[in-house]
Amino acid sequence: MTQNKHIEHPEDTILTGDLSVLDWFSEVDSFISVKMDGAPALVWGTNPENGKFFVSTKAAFNKQKIRLCYNREDIFTHFGHQPNVAQILIYCLDFLPRTQQVYQGDWIGYGGGMDTFKPQLITYKFPAPVRQDIIICPHTYYTGDKLPEMVAHPITSKFVSTKHVLFVQPNVSLNPYREDLEDVCKFAKQMSTLCEFVSDKKAGQIKKEINNCIREQRVICENQIAEKCDCDKNLIRLWRLVKSIKDDLFLFIHDEDEIECSINGEDSFHEGYVIHNKFGSYKVVDREVFSHHNFVTPKNW
Repeated sequence: MTQNKHIEHPEDTILTGDLSVLDWFSEVDSFISVKMDGAPALVWGTNPENGKFFVSTKAAFNKQKIRLCYNREDIFTHFGHQPNVAQILIYCLDFLPRTQQVYQGDWIGYGGGMDTFKPQLITYKFPAPVRQDIIICPHTYYTGDKLPEMVAHPITSKFVSTKHVLFVQPNVSLNPYREDLEDVCKFAKQMSTLCEFVSDKKAGQIKKEINNCIREQRVICENQIAEKCDCDKNLIRLWRLVKSIKDDLFLFIHDEDEIECSINGEDSFHEGYVIHNKFGSYKVVDREVFSHHNFVTPKNW
């Protein structure tokens, strides 16, 4: 379980000297879920502070202006400037089952007999037309007494779809035997002794420059990033090694669903996966493909 926060790429976490991800890679007792390319992110459930059911986006967890919608008037007040989002929240308010829990998931689309949906970059083709009104991919539930302070947990059970809502949780498996990764992680730990780690602020600067390289499809060069960000080039070498371990992790992941994925008419895989175990929760994404496209593709929702 973790405090509600953005799920990181595993390679990005080592910049500050947190090497726990090197144990995360090979932990046998892990839970994996598919990261679907849905948008916007939706949050719904019962507010523990007043017992009322609400719908929202990730604005439900804002530190200052928390935007919770208990009725249509609230939706127009908080999201009227985003008509598409407002319409989605109206459908969610009308059709989501009432629950005492607080959940988060990704919007996939409106059903109504369609079988193909494109919430963002990836086009999803379902094996049969969807008769429900809305499609949502749930992935997280929260516990706690106040929304901004709630703790996130991965959803490890299957939701039951209703007459109005299709809950999509594609099946995927992770091979528990990953000794090859464990050996490379041991080498990475040895390599880390040669690195000068950085502060959170400096790590943010480095990640921004790395993302610029991915956006512009430039090679991530340790000498250039070290010079531009004034950091140890051995640290960027370690980052590249950990990223290569993450890339090898895809070989141990097996999709088991019948949803077809494509990008601009060409077959693709799912956007990525989230793996949870006692060492943390991290996303496994092909950054050169999906992160690049997400950087440069306009958001249509």
